[in-house]
Amino acid sequence: MSSDLRTLPYLTAGIPGIGGVIKALAADFQVTELPLYQPCGSGEHTYVTVEKSGITTPEAIRRLAKTLHLPEREIGYAGMKDSRGITRQTLSLPRVAPERLQEVAIPGLTILDVQRHTNKLRLGHLAGNRFLIRIREVPAGAAEQCRSILAILMDRGCPNFFGEQRYGSQGNSHLIGRQLLRGEFREAVMALIGDPAQVRDERWQQAITLFREGDLEGSMAAFPGHCRVERDVVASLVKRPDDWQRAVGRIPPRLVRLYLSAWQSLLFDRLLARRLDSFDRLLAGDLAWKHVNGACFLVDDPAVEAPRAQAREISPSGPLFGSKVTLPQGMPLEMELAVLAEEGLTPAELAGPASFRLEGERRPLRIPLSDATAHQDEEGIVIEFTLPRGAYATTVLREIMKPDAVDLQGFTATMDGCIQNA
Repeated sequence: MSSDLRTLPYLTAGIPGIGGVIKALAADFQVTELPLYQPCGSGEHTYVTVEKSGITTPEAIRRLAKTLHLPEREIGYAGMKDSRGITRQTLSLPRVAPERLQEVAIPGLTILDVQRHTNKLRLGHLAGNRFLIRIREVPAGAAEQCRSILAILMDRGCPNFFGEQRYGSQGNSHLIGRQLLRGEFREAVMALIGDPAQVRDERWQQAITLFREGDLEGSMAAFPGHCRVERDVVASLVKRPDDWQRAVGRIPPRLVRLYLSAWQSLLFDRLLARRLDSFDRLLAGDLAWKHVNGACFLVDDPAVEAPRAQAREISPSGPLFGSKVTLPQGMPLEMELAVLAEEGLTPAELAGPASFRLEGERRPLRIPLSDATAHQDEEGIVIEFTLPRGAYATTVLREIMKPDAVDLQGFTATMDGCIQNA
């Protein structure tokens, strides 16, 4: 795993973490959507609030569509929810009478509420999420540490790190994205195949080792079933050993976007790490993020905007680098260009090859945390908190638990899917 991922600082570094284990049971991780608006009670769409466990949002949509004989594309949703834990979210169904939902049984779904509304739910139509998370195997007295950490996070905001779960099981997604952006296709393939020391599956280790030794056919045969993309890329090289660009072409576009996004995420995390001591204070030239609507504006006088920043209405923003991202001025611009220069790039070079083009956008350096509580019982710590849409629960849990570097891979695996909002 990249050293970048092991060295992200903690805002609450002065308070020891409580360690512990999450997601031991489904009930240990609960997420409830907070709606952006309430259904009006009339209209052609039926809003159905469901509770699910063990299935993803797309699978819930598939089961609803099959049961109700609807096209999947007509079912609306506000945010994606992970299969782990217990999640409660609202979906919209066209041309389905509320009474009909009381007559059907849908495997894996419990219907909690049904109301009519005039429009289809769209991605992002939610205010945020309320989390209830149990952390097990914590020391006695951990509740006080937990409350102290939560108090700081509610006062200053949560560092908006993407964190380890963004970079894949080998911690290499950003490396693949970096090489794709540069058009260095051989290096992109090498990064995709990865390092045998970063995986635990013996067949997977063997496949990577054989590839590095030049045994392409042996490597292709050794890759386990879940490594379909790697196997397809190697199969392309078996036919044309030196055509690295053709091999890269076997990577699905969805994954290409993920790898490029991981590279953007890494650079954002680097910038945030450097600004963490003052990540809640605006500088002249900053592009301030309005939390109410995601708009940005240039800060001329930080003193004028300081009360709004202290109230967590606005925050400094950082770049997800791309050819169209708006850049700040003054010192914030110097810091962002320095991060980019370390990658050997300038803003003019961010367009990249046509197939790997990044437009870019701004992202707040912090996220507001509200209504956070913690209590300890015989089974561990129970924490509850609210985050706005687009935020990771990982940012809160990471500060509370402070996993050691040696345990980072296990923590990353358990945290996979902890972004609960669109």
